[in-house]
Amino acid sequence: MKKISHTFLIMITMMTVVFVSFLPEPMNVNAEPADIQAESAILVDFETGKILYEKNADVALPPASMTKMMTEYLVLEAIKEGQISWDTTTEISDYAYDISANDNFSGVGLRKDHPYTVRELYDAMAIYSDNATTIALAELIAGSEGEFVKMMNEKAEEMGLPDYQFVNSTGLSNRDLGDDYPEGTDPNDDNLLSARSAAILAYHLVKDFPEILEHSSVKQKEFEGEMMTNWNWMLPDMPGYLAQYGYEGVDGLKTGYTDLAGYCFTGTAERSNQRLISVVMKTESIESRFLETQKLLDYGFSQFEKAEIFPAGYQVEEQAVIPVTKGKEDEVEIETKEPVELMIKIGEQDQYQGVIELDEEMLTEKGELAAPIEKGTQVGVMKIHYTGQEEYGYLSEDLEKQAAMVPVITKDDVEKANWFVLLFRTIGEFFADIFSSITNAIKSLF
Repeated sequence: MKKISHTFLIMITMMTVVFVSFLPEPMNVNAEPADIQAESAILVDFETGKILYEKNADVALPPASMTKMMTEYLVLEAIKEGQISWDTTTEISDYAYDISANDNFSGVGLRKDHPYTVRELYDAMAIYSDNATTIALAELIAGSEGEFVKMMNEKAEEMGLPDYQFVNSTGLSNRDLGDDYPEGTDPNDDNLLSARSAAILAYHLVKDFPEILEHSSVKQKEFEGEMMTNWNWMLPDMPGYLAQYGYEGVDGLKTGYTDLAGYCFTGTAERSNQRLISVVMKTESIESRFLETQKLLDYGFSQFEKAEIFPAGYQVEEQAVIPVTKGKEDEVEIETKEPVELMIKIGEQDQYQGVIELDEEMLTEKGELAAPIEKGTQVGVMKIHYTGQEEYGYLSEDLEKQAAMVPVITKDDVEKANWFVLLFRTIGEFFADIFSSITNAIKSLF
């Protein structure tokens, strides 16, 4: 009997060990991405602009061909405004041809005295990071690359990029261009972007022109008999050995490399209706920019979720009512008009609080609302504050207002009291003031 019991105990123990080994490991909700081997980096939720992670994100560095994101934006804007079309043709200038013929620069090999369509040039720029086709597009839109650079800097200011300097359309160093550096720039200048600025630029590019992803996600395309292969190896199902770097959901956006910039990459991926934008700058190798990006995207998709923090009709306990003057009721309840949905770290839903900020222009000097008041009148906003340990904020104040601020409205109607009631209230207040003055005067005598 003891032998049977002992054997049975061993079997139960072994089964328990096997069962436990198949249990999923508990998720560490505070896990940060493994040390990102890049000079600077940032990870952003596209829908809200919330920054999920950053490292030296405000250091301005040469972005190399990530510069072309601004060129891509301005070309798409010119098409939208009818200045050019996808079928518009242009021939190649001597400057663009010389760049195309230079083996030191990535290029498809353009021909002189041959008309190219905007679509052909754009695809070569977006897919193969071609420098000559980028210059050709800049010259087509602005007349010269120097004028186009002015447009790039103006658009950067309009977008609110905090750290930027555009000196050419391609991302090459002006030193590499020799005597062809754009007019109005310094021959020794370089383009500069911080990771934050690159993320803001990518955000606007995808938001304003989502069709960019149709170009940036093309893995291979033929150009005049030669096959262009996308430099973004993280696209799923890339050919040959490049497939090992593929990442589910990646559909853009722009790689970059120069000796000074190192290997850079602005990536974007979408899974389950959640899109992330990542930037890594100055990594050590062509492979590392993708491996570091994978760390960022893994972190974003596994550690964050969109959650309803507060429902519509939510009331802040200490700020649930506002006093009312000249009304049938002497106060009115207030509540949020809409639910608050945020991208949050999993397990941190309780680390957010709402704070009401009333519109002072709607209140009397005593902080009251004057009747009559209609139900649903907006009287202020509720701002959302994070009480946890790590908060990186948003790409811009406007995006923060959209995501982390919700209108506050009155819950009910408050009718104005009739003249008889208002008269007696006024008389009562008059005598109350007299009594208060007499009481204060008496107290001052003792």
